[in-house]
Amino acid sequence: MTSQQIFVGVGLIVVLAVGGQVLASRLRIPAIIVLLPLGFAAGAITDTVHPDQLLGDAFPPLVSLAVAVILYDAGLGLDLRRLSGDTRRVVHRLVWIGALLTAPIAAFAAAPLLGISAQAAAMLGTILVVSGPTVVGPVLNFVRPEERLQRILLWEGSLIDAVGGIAGALVFHALVNDRKHGLGHGILQFLGSVGIGLLGGAVGVGLLWWLLVRMRLGEILGTTVQLAAVIGIAAGCDAIRDDTGLIAAIVMGVAVATLPAFELTLRRPFFESLVSLTVGVLFISISATVTWASLRPVLLPALGLVAVLVLAARPLVAALSSFGTGLSPGERAFLGWMAPRGIVAASTAATFSAPLAAAGIGGASRILPATFLVIVATVTLYGLTAAPVARRLGVVRPARSRPLLVGGDPWVLELGRVLRSAGLDTLVWAGRTAERERIAAAGLEPAGSDLLDCASGEGAERESVTAVYLLTADDDFNALVSVLLQDDEGRTVHRLAPAEPLEHGAPPRPGAGLLFGAGLTGPALAERFHGGAAISARPAADQLPPGHDLLFTVRPGGRLTPATAGPTTHGTGAARDPGGGSGGGTQILLGPVPAVARLPETPGRGSPLDG
Repeated sequence: MTSQQIFVGVGLIVVLAVGGQVLASRLRIPAIIVLLPLGFAAGAITDTVHPDQLLGDAFPPLVSLAVAVILYDAGLGLDLRRLSGDTRRVVHRLVWIGALLTAPIAAFAAAPLLGISAQAAAMLGTILVVSGPTVVGPVLNFVRPEERLQRILLWEGSLIDAVGGIAGALVFHALVNDRKHGLGHGILQFLGSVGIGLLGGAVGVGLLWWLLVRMRLGEILGTTVQLAAVIGIAAGCDAIRDDTGLIAAIVMGVAVATLPAFELTLRRPFFESLVSLTVGVLFISISATVTWASLRPVLLPALGLVAVLVLAARPLVAALSSFGTGLSPGERAFLGWMAPRGIVAASTAATFSAPLAAAGIGGASRILPATFLVIVATVTLYGLTAAPVARRLGVVRPARSRPLLVGGDPWVLELGRVLRSAGLDTLVWAGRTAERERIAAAGLEPAGSDLLDCASGEGAERESVTAVYLLTADDDFNALVSVLLQDDEGRTVHRLAPAEPLEHGAPPRPGAGLLFGAGLTGPALAERFHGGAAISARPAADQLPPGHDLLFTVRPGGRLTPATAGPTTHGTGAARDPGGGSGGGTQILLGPVPAVARLPETPGRGSPLDG
């Protein structure tokens, strides 16, 4: 291809990748539903959107490294400390039972349906074992199933990608080079691959610890170091044995998310943006290699294969994996109705189908188009039906607000307790170690150590945070974080009014307003609470009791509405309730300081990150 064609091809791939994700976000559907048809159409219409021609032999290795970066990012959301009991048991079973049952079921169905050889069917069956966080996550964020279910499915999707990728590589080599070796040899090869991946992951964790913890690299270098370490370790592992880099990437991500030494290591927005772009580019690139001529003969047979996977294989795997656990019948049934295929299936099929066809494996040329159709069909099916199925099974989390309170002062903890008593599942974040210990001692749930991660993006979606309330005594900190979070879609960000005007401070997010009434700044709230003013919940009423200030209103159904600065005729405060009127529910009030109370000195102010 000429340099001009390469420029046009690369530019179109990137534009389509981002444009497809923007369109999917507007339509509130998983991005893959838009990206795969876009890539397929671009490959059919143009002569330039053909990454296998643009990159040649470099295309499969680059796909593998890109998938490693995606899995590392997925691993950052998997904290081993939250995987215990029945949840851990079900995840382990879904991975191993899923791999051992799905592959042969898919292979036995694919051979007669698609008219391919047993060898090609074995390869296809192994490819279709995987699921993936890039497709499971968006569907779950839309459905909002119970937290245990969401955790199980995210863990399964991330772990089975690595297992399926390695199994696919082993089956490929067995078909091409090692046909004379038996089952024992294959098991040893698999264990060897796992060992290489684990060893590479351990080396990567040590490297990241040295660079991020000991050297204390800054924000920019800390992000790029993670990227370089993942790509370097994954490339080294893959050079030794195919797809072992996927295991190394998962190990590194989970370790950074779990080990206490990495608690101050932040996943920067740039890294999440890079992963989002990588996912889009991969889906566009891989689907562009599929042609209509290859799809037409396998269209109906592939739909039959989808029926086998959806109606037989997945329900059986879910039933066996959840047998004898504490999961409810509804949870077990929902597990059986959630197994979309994603990027690892597409990348594995794109990597191995052409070499197998060149090696003379009968029907190998149908592996990629069949995988493409299975991905499109399963993502569309589960994406459109998961929400009504979850509601029918009764496994949807109540549509209640889940506020994130940022601050560790005693009055903030008391506010968290009162909100919890009003029926809201409340998260609290603080930067100081002593404050985090007080949060746990108060019986509240502490948010993760990375504020930006748990208050925005995928982290906030994972924790189901609906709004962020910046309640620290440091006005500069509140203003800065409100700016960093103001572009995060799907949740509101509120902050306390500053005690003194900020000469260069950030204005509140449009429509959010400053919290509470006039004069209720951080120091004022702390002083009033220490002076004996109580935070209480009472049924909503039109008139506030004398001397009380309205802080929040909990609407029927659990929707939390903050009082924001503005004119009011109620009580003595100057806060208004944006919800308007009483409308039932519960009011969260700050009472007056008792007349006999002696006000202590206001605690000194400092940054919530000090100590």
